[in-house]
Amino acid sequence: MHITPTNDHHTTTSLVDYPYHLTKASLVCFTASLYFFYEFVQLNMFNAINPFLMQAFHINAAALGHLSAYYFYANILFLFPAGIILDRTSTRKAILTAMSLSVSGTAIFAIATHIWIAELCRFVIGSAAAFCFLSCMRLASRWFPPKFLGVVMGLIVTMAMLGGMVAQTPLTWLMDTFGWRQALMIDALCGAAILIAIFMIVQDFPAGAEIYVKSQHQTLTQTGFWQTLIKALKNSQNWLAGLYTACLNLPIFLLGAIWGSLYLTQVHHLTHPESTNVTSFIFIGTIIGSPFIGWLSGFIGRRKLPMIICALISLAIIAMIIDLPHISESLGILLFFALGFFTSAQIISYPLIAESNPAALTGTASGLAATLIMAGGILQPFFGWLMGLRWNHTIVNGVGIYAASDYQLALAIIPVGFVLGLIAALCLRETKCQKICA
Repeated sequence: MHITPTNDHHTTTSLVDYPYHLTKASLVCFTASLYFFYEFVQLNMFNAINPFLMQAFHINAAALGHLSAYYFYANILFLFPAGIILDRTSTRKAILTAMSLSVSGTAIFAIATHIWIAELCRFVIGSAAAFCFLSCMRLASRWFPPKFLGVVMGLIVTMAMLGGMVAQTPLTWLMDTFGWRQALMIDALCGAAILIAIFMIVQDFPAGAEIYVKSQHQTLTQTGFWQTLIKALKNSQNWLAGLYTACLNLPIFLLGAIWGSLYLTQVHHLTHPESTNVTSFIFIGTIIGSPFIGWLSGFIGRRKLPMIICALISLAIIAMIIDLPHISESLGILLFFALGFFTSAQIISYPLIAESNPAALTGTASGLAATLIMAGGILQPFFGWLMGLRWNHTIVNGVGIYAASDYQLALAIIPVGFVLGLIAALCLRETKCQKICA
């Protein structure tokens, strides 16, 4: 597909005015999204690995939550600076540098024998992951016309969810076959292969767009660092959209990333492979839901309405997951799939942010929103703390055994989050899928 320029390059004010090649744009953006895929494997691996880590490092649920949360501590710390950096530097170089750190951190984590080394590795991986989604969003906004952005971002998030799915049953099989340390070394080698592909294929912007990109950088320079920062901070759309996505992301962070498998095995008596199979369906639901809801939002020309409806449906689904006395594998698959599908309405936040900010501030604004989004991850240790409030300290084979009431208390975080997300969606300004801030 090819769209010829409509304006002279010296008067162009939008990337839409440059030649657009669907094949090239897709190759660049979806190769870069492999970085997002890889980081979601690292983010969500604890569902498969947590029994091994409890045994290897002799830790309980609270300590396990802290270990996992080091990823989020670093991610939150670096997300906003990452957005600022991406607005001012080469996206390709940022990806290559950050992912090199992530692959190295994964390899060292695989051989760590002390908990502090494992925590440091998670911190390094989390800091590198700060660039994964923001860099993909930056590339997509440069390589695709705005009308395609909702669907493209949905497909990029789908790549991430594929990574989350790989971190469930496939990673469990790999660990059962080779051991958890060897499985993580294989994980690091796969990351190195992705790094080589990104080095060979990814480019910062389409041919002919140099003038437009330089004009963006010039705008940022003229406006000044603090002014651009303040402008992003003062835009309520960034805060509200970030809060909405943070709240609807909680099932991924809490059930998909770390606690879902233990909940299903200890409360509903599924086997470990069955439980990771069920939790993988939260990612499958998101894989299908993200591009569909992104497309639907563009088709009806509305952002708020699908966000509100999906938050309400998600609230009903999580209530069933928490309150049902018994969840079989088949029912769990249905519920977790539905939860992933409807919470994928969070994808709408990203084009909404792009539509609500000047093009030159896309990275900075997205970095602010992403900081709020990933802040939900710091609830992992809080979840573990809530589980331990009434725990009777039963331990079997080095793994803490928790009662249904312990999980129900901790899982209450999710519906509370959904209510906050619903309030945020109601307060958003409708963009009607159009740029409202030039």
